[in-house]
Amino acid sequence: MRASVDQKSVEANESPSAPANGSGDTSTGGPKSAPAQDKGAAPTEALRPHAEDAFAHELAALAAQDDRPRPARWKLSPWAVATYLLGGTLPDGTVITPKYVGPRRIVEVAVTTLATDRALLLLGVPGTAKTWVSEHLAAAISGDSTLLVQGTAGTPEEAIRYGWNYARLLAHGPSRDALVPSPVMRAMAEGMTARVEELTRIPADVQDTLITILSEKTLPIPELGEEVQAVRGFNLIATANDRDRGVNDLSSALRRRFNTVVLPLPDSVEAEVDIVSRRVHQIGRSLDLPAAPDGVDEIRRVVTVFRELRGGVTTDGRTKLKSPSGTLSTAEAISVVTNGLALAAHFGDGVLRPSDVAAGILGAVVRDPAADRVIWQEYLEAVVRERDGWTDFYRACREVTA
Repeated sequence: MRASVDQKSVEANESPSAPANGSGDTSTGGPKSAPAQDKGAAPTEALRPHAEDAFAHELAALAAQDDRPRPARWKLSPWAVATYLLGGTLPDGTVITPKYVGPRRIVEVAVTTLATDRALLLLGVPGTAKTWVSEHLAAAISGDSTLLVQGTAGTPEEAIRYGWNYARLLAHGPSRDALVPSPVMRAMAEGMTARVEELTRIPADVQDTLITILSEKTLPIPELGEEVQAVRGFNLIATANDRDRGVNDLSSALRRRFNTVVLPLPDSVEAEVDIVSRRVHQIGRSLDLPAAPDGVDEIRRVVTVFRELRGGVTTDGRTKLKSPSGTLSTAEAISVVTNGLALAAHFGDGVLRPSDVAAGILGAVVRDPAADRVIWQEYLEAVVRERDGWTDFYRACREVTA
């Protein structure tokens, strides 16, 4: 006879003797590892706080002024969730910083999907903020972005379903006390949002574990003759890199369970410069790096180089270019500029200059030492050398390339 596992039984292993969510003997992916950290308090020493901690004041301000209908167990209404991601100014003057710079309709469709019983798949090339968006969606909807399964080639079924505390299993046999819930199981029992990163990296037979969960909203536990039934508020956000097609393609049955939203690359230089500038400022502040005066000029150069090489044509459309093997994503541009800012702060005068970003650009572009180096040198000589105002940048890049 089947019984349903209630919330208390799923949480029963959250004790020192039965570590939940993948700590201990199983590999179920997941949540925070700092045992002394109070979930309600922002981790002041965390290098990269979770979204619900880093932007707690914005989420609280939105919740206080959000008088629109909220789906079951949502912390905010769909309108407030979209405002949290896209930014805006509340009636009381609170400024909500944008977390995603892109078409508003994309965010609205993603949020609306999660308000239904259909799961969300965020698809895009590397560096289009899929993980960033999924984290902030979970933070705004459930107040907890840590119910996470990280997809890899070695991700087992237990990461999505459940595992066992083997000491208790051997001593007493299968029981609720011996069961270790996965992040997905916890989200089902608590009516929260689970996240699966890099879904197409997970082996196909493990991917299909999600089919019953997403269609029947049920997770059977045959060892106990029980099941976990998802309560209202549960949903799942998955991300996938569309350059991984052919690695572990989703079955048609699983793909039908998702509403797919494609996150595009920034559609203009200005939009990408804005994204890079915002993220570099946030990261630099967390690392106690000084703000770089006039750093936007170098950011614009980095963004222009990346956009031209990945697009295979110069900004003016006059010169065709060969594209290197790397993705040259917005995320990589952020990394290059952040590293350059650190060089300027620790080994320069604090002003971001071409010499600070040149080595980072070389490392991002030249992934294949043979083919990519030729492409990069041709680009330097044919485009960068002839561009007005780029002389210092050309010299710096030639110096690190030699």
